[in-house]
Amino acid sequence: MRQVPFKRAAAVAVFFTAVLWTIHISAAALGFPVDGFGIRPGELTSLHGVLTAPLAHASFEHLISNTLPVLVLGTAMLYGFPRASKIALPLIWLASGLCVWLFARAGNHLGASGLTHGMMFFVFVMGVLRRDRPSMALAMIVFFLYGGMVWGVLPTEPRVSFESHLFGAIAGVIAAFLFRRWDPLPPRRRYEWEKEPALEEEDPVIGDLWRDAEAPEVPTRRPNEDL
Repeated sequence: MRQVPFKRAAAVAVFFTAVLWTIHISAAALGFPVDGFGIRPGELTSLHGVLTAPLAHASFEHLISNTLPVLVLGTAMLYGFPRASKIALPLIWLASGLCVWLFARAGNHLGASGLTHGMMFFVFVMGVLRRDRPSMALAMIVFFLYGGMVWGVLPTEPRVSFESHLFGAIAGVIAAFLFRRWDPLPPRRRYEWEKEPALEEEDPVIGDLWRDAEAPEVPTRRPNEDL
């Protein structure tokens, strides 16, 4: 039923993670500051950060904290909902970044955590809305692994951009509602007790053949025969 094999979905997630690491290592090796990739709310000169902020991280610790969620959640989303992901991922990326630019606190917001929150909420809400077994299984897995992201949408730490988390989560929920029917549902399993019993073949002894055989013959009158 799935249009994207698991290995292909995982390969895409690995490739994107490799891009994040390549950007960070290259910037560190060249002494290039990544601050220019971030989003500074309300500043026109940082509007490009809507596109670039998820690609940059403030430190190796920041990047490491996002690496595993990108791999796991990216694989789950691409594998479970291949059609919807083609639109949902760009929507989460752009909508969360734009909302940060419009409504977030002053500062420099960067990192892929808004994207990961969007993916987690998307996969979970898709399972709740669709209620087919594969979707529900993915929803339970991601919630078991990353259900703590729910608390990330609250302003718990001053140096953490909860706005990125919050707007990413909102974008993920909206995307789930919009695209919940884009991927076909798996075929419903039919149990033995649901199957219609096969029609029994008619017994020639008690069926129409028997009745035909016992029916009295009706004499036929020849053209010149008197009754």
